[in-house]
Amino acid sequence: MELKPEQLAAQLDAGPLRPAYLIAGPEPLRVLEAADAVRAAARRQGFAEREVFEAEGNQREPDWNALAASFRAPSLFASRRLIELRLPSGKPGKDGAEVIAEFCADPPQDATLLITAGEWSKQHGGKWSEAVARVGQVAIAWAVKPHELPDWIERRLRARGLRAGRDAVQRLADRVEGNLLAAAQEIDKLALLSDGGTLDVERMEALVADAARYDVFRVIDAAMNGQGAQVSRMLAGLRAEGEAVPGLLGMVVMELQRTAALARVAARGGNLASEFKAQRIWDSKQPMYRRALQRHEAARWETFVAEAGRVDRMAKGREAGDAWVALERLLLAVAEPRARRLLAVAH
Repeated sequence: MELKPEQLAAQLDAGPLRPAYLIAGPEPLRVLEAADAVRAAARRQGFAEREVFEAEGNQREPDWNALAASFRAPSLFASRRLIELRLPSGKPGKDGAEVIAEFCADPPQDATLLITAGEWSKQHGGKWSEAVARVGQVAIAWAVKPHELPDWIERRLRARGLRAGRDAVQRLADRVEGNLLAAAQEIDKLALLSDGGTLDVERMEALVADAARYDVFRVIDAAMNGQGAQVSRMLAGLRAEGEAVPGLLGMVVMELQRTAALARVAARGGNLASEFKAQRIWDSKQPMYRRALQRHEAARWETFVAEAGRVDRMAKGREAGDAWVALERLLLAVAEPRARRLLAVAH
């Protein structure tokens, strides 16, 4: 049976870990938190070893032979092991599917397999995921729909010991615009700042951040996730609120430079996982960068960085043009490869 990630997390205290878990879906926060719940349960149950398998360097897939060998090998310290398999694409391929199915056919007594995937659809599943479901559990983190977001926020508020009126909950939902990570961060902050009373709209407005730095993170995330419509809407909101382009560009340039560095590593077949660690990019954010890297080659990211410099010159009056229009065209090009022609029009 397919579970929601939150249902899986709630069941983990009911008994020993099962041989296998598959947690997948397009909502990174829900995938990350469910996987963290499995890891925490493993620690409570005495799992002393943890191995991680994922694609590295110029490989498109993990080393399936190494994974199969790990399944067969006994624990070094006669302890239980949590073996993690990370599949950003959600597709193990023929060889990977066979390795996973063989594990599930005869799971070793000392190991639990945790598979996480950043993408999922009806077409992603197959005999391998059905094998996981037979011996373990499958949890799919579908994106929270707009009409579901207030209920999601209200449940998370209650879990943090907070109460809020329905209007206040809706105000927070309107602000985060479907970004669960942003909502979670705001709720954690509310837990620190709240005086214990029920939050009404006015109190919510007073406590929820309204800083441009926070807003520009949301704009950049929308661009990196390919959400062009949200980019345009949020930029229009920032402009209407009186924000200035130079105040936003610092974070835009930083993120473009970071992604360009990741693209250079990927282009030369380097270890992308190590670069994520070097750049201090959270696990929950890595699928976003991977999706963005798939849309554009390394040279194009360098072009985006250069274009950001041109926007900066416009904003400072050193080059003719509307800096807001140029910034929107740049971020739309990041979000959608077909929008690159907008950059050509700008020159």
